[in-house]
Amino acid sequence: MKILALEQIRKCEELTIKEEDMPSVNLMERAANACAEWITKNLYQVKRFNIFCGKGNNAGDGYAIARILKAKGFYVKVFSFNPKELPPEAAKNHKRLRELGDIELLSFEKAYELKFEENSCVIDALFGMGLKGKIDDPDFIKIIDFLNGLENVHKVSLDIPSGLYINDMYPEGTAIFKADHTLSYQFWKKAFLHPESGMYCGQVHILDIGLNKNYIDEVEVEHFISDDAKINSFFRRREAFTHKGRFGKSALIAGSYGKMGAAVLSVAAALRTGSGLVYSVSVDSGYHIMQTNNPEAMFRKGGNDFIDTITITDDEYTIGIGPGLGTEPQTQEAFANFLKSYNKPLVMDADALNIIAQNHKLLKHIPEGSIITPHIGEFERLFGQFKNSFERLDEAKKLAEELKIYIVLKDHRTQIITPEGKVYYNITGNSGMAKGGSGDVLTGIITSLLAQGYTSLQAALLGVWMHGKAGDFAAEAHSKESFLPSDLIHQLGEVFKLLNK
Repeated sequence: MKILALEQIRKCEELTIKEEDMPSVNLMERAANACAEWITKNLYQVKRFNIFCGKGNNAGDGYAIARILKAKGFYVKVFSFNPKELPPEAAKNHKRLRELGDIELLSFEKAYELKFEENSCVIDALFGMGLKGKIDDPDFIKIIDFLNGLENVHKVSLDIPSGLYINDMYPEGTAIFKADHTLSYQFWKKAFLHPESGMYCGQVHILDIGLNKNYIDEVEVEHFISDDAKINSFFRRREAFTHKGRFGKSALIAGSYGKMGAAVLSVAAALRTGSGLVYSVSVDSGYHIMQTNNPEAMFRKGGNDFIDTITITDDEYTIGIGPGLGTEPQTQEAFANFLKSYNKPLVMDADALNIIAQNHKLLKHIPEGSIITPHIGEFERLFGQFKNSFERLDEAKKLAEELKIYIVLKDHRTQIITPEGKVYYNITGNSGMAKGGSGDVLTGIITSLLAQGYTSLQAALLGVWMHGKAGDFAAEAHSKESFLPSDLIHQLGEVFKLLNK
């Protein structure tokens, strides 16, 4: 799914209105009906709705929803800022609502005098996606702070929580409504996917309001959602007549004394993801640990307690390097020598990245088409501090283009950044994956997929999607708090079952 910029969404709306030859207020009605339908299906236990309308078209959506919910038998109150300042479409819906005569239309000030019943619902129709500048009007700051302070009520935002920008960092010091649910029209917005702004959105629900499909198909964008449809477009099911030689050879260079768990997880993930052959290049002190936990993998010694020799002579192997590697001087030297002599795309994580962070000259030796998988701390050790995740992403785009590599920037909504400047947001996964070892599993998954002949982009997209989906299955089975990174590996079979359906 594409993520459109504000002006592109506006253009899409204009074309929809033009091609369907309808008044613009009808599109507002269509959005309101989609919201009302979602609300009645998902918040059916709620009987009382309090809708807060600002002074833009988002307010028009709120007025239309109030009328529709009232017609469905719900108790509705509407709080308005100043109806005289409304744009034409919103003013029409305000007039329609006023003419009904049986809905309470109140000022913001009346809200402070009322008791909001437990299990009622507050709907934010204050600003929407067209906000310019920060919210600094005292009346709006006061009402947003008041609504955020209400307890035991459901909070729903229309299109985007008021105070946020759709694709950029919000201004410092602005007031922001904190929603439990955001009902977004047709598209994901970048704001939903970054931690600073996503925390205000609650659960995001994309509502199809029938915007112009031809425009959506043709418009050029840089940002995408890595959704099920994208994954299914290139996932390859196994043929019946085949053999292990057709599914690639993976070599995981990982582990050191005291850090064999990372190597074990990475190798196990590569095996579970379907690589035809998997080699573990690790330390002699971890030999029995590796062979006991992963008897299907072959073992090659790279040192005693830490890796000091990296020799991969078979060009058929796809390499993943870094989990539990350590940063001993001899390991750094072996890694630097290896990187300078290797020219095929590989996967790098953890201590491989930490070694590069201590010797930035190695960046230029990363083979084109390689995949690096830093978490935020590793990325900042490599490339410096950033004010926020939007700024960090902009820098990652520049670096991916400059180095001609793929960057998997791990976060709650992991971003896969391509050398062409495209960004894919992954929406599988959950906070239960925020545990040491989860990243090691991802390294093994992506290495295995790359070995099986997926392109670097496909391996990164599919690997991150599978990793997150395994996390969702693990959370369902064990809870977010309790599941272990090893449970991610055990759930990969369920992920493949899902893909094969």
